[in-house]
Amino acid sequence: MSKSGYSRRGLFGTINHYDSHGHKIGESRPGLFGSYNNYDANGYKTGQSRPGLFGSYNSYDNNGNKTGESRPNMFGGRNQYGTDGSKTGHTVQGFFGDYNHYDDD
Repeated sequence: MSKSGYSRRGLFGTINHYDSHGHKIGESRPGLFGSYNNYDANGYKTGQSRPGLFGSYNSYDNNGNKTGESRPNMFGGRNQYGTDGSKTGHTVQGFFGDYNHYDDD
């Protein structure tokens, strides 16, 4: 298990994403009905995350193709899954509402 990055809340509900070296790699901005629009570091829209069942979020690319899913785990974090249903990583919630991301090696 290796740390792949972290996310922190910004202004107006935006979530800023960083790699493991602290470089900003993108952000997620709130959309309609609990969704988030995802952007890369240059501000280009890369897709969207939409709420699913039982607190999950489904991720989609700009063409509407599902790229993965994240589901809450027992410890306040989230588990990430690929399109084939295999677990690809997880997040752990920090003390200040931030999230540390880990790849499942």
